[in-house]
Amino acid sequence: MTAHFSETPANGRLNLIVKEEESEKMFFRDRRESLLTIAWNTGPAQRIILDEANLTFPAHSILPLMFNQSFRFERPGDVIAWQFNREFYCILTHDQEVSCVGFLFYGSSETMFITLDPPEQRKFKWLLLVFLDEMSTRDTLQVEMLRLLLKRLIVKVTRLARQQYAHGNNPQNKRIELIRGYNLLVENHYRRQHQVQFYARQLNRSTKTLSNLFAIHHHKSPRQIIHDRLMREAKRLFYYTDKSAKEVAHEIGFESPAHFSRFFKKQGGLTPTAFKKNRADTLQGNN
Repeated sequence: MTAHFSETPANGRLNLIVKEEESEKMFFRDRRESLLTIAWNTGPAQRIILDEANLTFPAHSILPLMFNQSFRFERPGDVIAWQFNREFYCILTHDQEVSCVGFLFYGSSETMFITLDPPEQRKFKWLLLVFLDEMSTRDTLQVEMLRLLLKRLIVKVTRLARQQYAHGNNPQNKRIELIRGYNLLVENHYRRQHQVQFYARQLNRSTKTLSNLFAIHHHKSPRQIIHDRLMREAKRLFYYTDKSAKEVAHEIGFESPAHFSRFFKKQGGLTPTAFKKNRADTLQGNN
């Protein structure tokens, strides 16, 4: 089943998809939606195709997904998903409340599969029941109740993610907050700013300080985070648009197509031309 809530005139939107076999959606192709997603695999491990990469979605785990990511589930009937837009609940505005920006969403440097042990599974099942009840209650308090429930969901997922991916650091730990800030800056500026020095200046830190900090917390280097973000966007554009390599290079801030081609091959092992040909051959083979 799928439950929808729409808030007018603000155009806020909240969807709750509960084990719906036809819930697959290609989000990158419809930018108008701009929905953040929290997906919960309630069954055994399954395959997820995320931005055309095959990954394993572990059993009883949660995956945060950005609005510009494309994904398909092997068994969508095992998946529960909450989807919302910034008009309904803007996590950027409410970051002091949920502390997820640059960590779960908007700049997270890795795909996070957040494991739920049996006690946590019971808590999320309870929260789901409250969501379902509130989605069916039509009164003047409904929108605020749904926002409170969504906030609770985001905070719970963020806490678990910090325990599993930030080595149990306190949410107020300044070093972790600095990493979040870096990730968010990269998300906002990667199309035009490709150098670590820019982000270091924005954070009033040296590039060496940032590199040391990321190494201590077992993160990818600041430079690699920029490169990974550029590659993800380049591949998405090649996958889902007909843009040429020159057009993609310009869109993500490379003045020289030749420089972009060298960068793409170094990071991905193929030139843009070879990557696009492989993609076309794969699609033709599938047809």
